[in-house]
Amino acid sequence: MTRPHMKIGAVYPQTELRGDPDAVRRIGLAAESLGYDYLLAYDHVVGAVHADREPALTGPYTEHDPFHDPFVMFAYLAGITDRLEFATGVLILPQRQTVLVAKQSADLDLLSGGRLRLGVGVGWNYVEYNALGQSFARRGQRADEQIGILRSLWRGEVTSYDGEFDRLDRGVVLPAPKRNIPIWVGGFSPPAFRRGVTRGDGFMFAGKESAVHDALAALRNEATEKGCSLDGFGLEYLALRVPTINNTANHAERWRDAGGTHFATVSMGAGRDSIEAHLDFFAEVAERLELSAPRV
Repeated sequence: MTRPHMKIGAVYPQTELRGDPDAVRRIGLAAESLGYDYLLAYDHVVGAVHADREPALTGPYTEHDPFHDPFVMFAYLAGITDRLEFATGVLILPQRQTVLVAKQSADLDLLSGGRLRLGVGVGWNYVEYNALGQSFARRGQRADEQIGILRSLWRGEVTSYDGEFDRLDRGVVLPAPKRNIPIWVGGFSPPAFRRGVTRGDGFMFAGKESAVHDALAALRNEATEKGCSLDGFGLEYLALRVPTINNTANHAERWRDAGGTHFATVSMGAGRDSIEAHLDFFAEVAERLELSAPRV
């Protein structure tokens, strides 16, 4: 299978590997050696008990699901790989301090040689927001403001801003990255689509294939309505709950044909209970997608 203009990634299966540090090393090295373009990692700082909550927590993760911090994990992997790119998918941006995200992402991109893609979203876990001292109700508005602030801080120049959520009086983040780190937006709703086309460099879709293709059409309509060009705009599909190798390959080909630029393979959700089982999946997908073949 040829794959013009589409990068192939692997989603790190951290909820099924119980925080095993050896899994981070082995899967990171394998992703690079197998020919994957990037490794993607989810972000949650706090796991929360779902029982007896009002309002109910509706997300898929509980107090039993482990997550590595993506900045820390990617910094480690950047030191033991050479070309593998890294994507947060997604960093829950509004629950984090904006200037600290700017600092951490600048350092990671600088020290990795420009291999970071910052995927951002607003999340669903209000317990996590409360623990981090941020407003869950205003998370969308804060994300809109934060994206512009991040880009301003990455210029490495003394700057000031007085926003609704963040303020800085003549400060600077140094060392600055050598480029404007790409910011991609992830989500499922019209506000996320608007945020993506008006503020992002790309969009990250996830879920059932039919719903993802419908969301792609909605995003394109939003871009047309807002007068935003999608030339050079990234389109990524995280292939959740696609258990077989052939189905994964078929999803990737259909996404490429729809104009997708990135496709992330997911090994979770199919009962794989060991590092070896996940490595086997990624190896078989790499073979099926001919990742070691010359790129077109």
